[in-house]
Amino acid sequence: MWAYQANPTTQTEAPIRQFLSLDATRWQYITGVADETLVDPECWHHDFALLSRPGNDLVQLKLLHDYATNVAMYPKVHEYFRASRVPLLAVWGRGDEIFGPAGAEAFTDDLPEAQIHLLDGGHFLLESALDEVVGLIREFMEARVPA
Repeated sequence: MWAYQANPTTQTEAPIRQFLSLDATRWQYITGVADETLVDPECWHHDFALLSRPGNDLVQLKLLHDYATNVAMYPKVHEYFRASRVPLLAVWGRGDEIFGPAGAEAFTDDLPEAQIHLLDGGHFLLESALDEVVGLIREFMEARVPA
């Protein structure tokens, strides 16, 4: 992806286009999930149908090209965390190969009180661990928001 972001050409675009396939969409849903039967195939088929709309490939390529701007913003985000000490809950799929667990754990560098939970699951954690995630969110919010 970095080559495409640095120099978007037909050659650097070709590998990125592979991310727009049905197999790649399925991969995002099931990678890291111990029991794939927990994830309804309708999820990735629906996403793929949306990705496949005419012209949407160009939108996705632009989005992936622009992702590099996120990285440039990280120092400001981390400064905000250090200055604000905002309460933070990160519930992450331990098997997420897109945003790995180290990304979640890094929040504690700036927010030592951050609550980090790594659950069995992948990138779309809600598909395989919805009840557990909802429980963690409720617990986090109930401790901070008056009833």
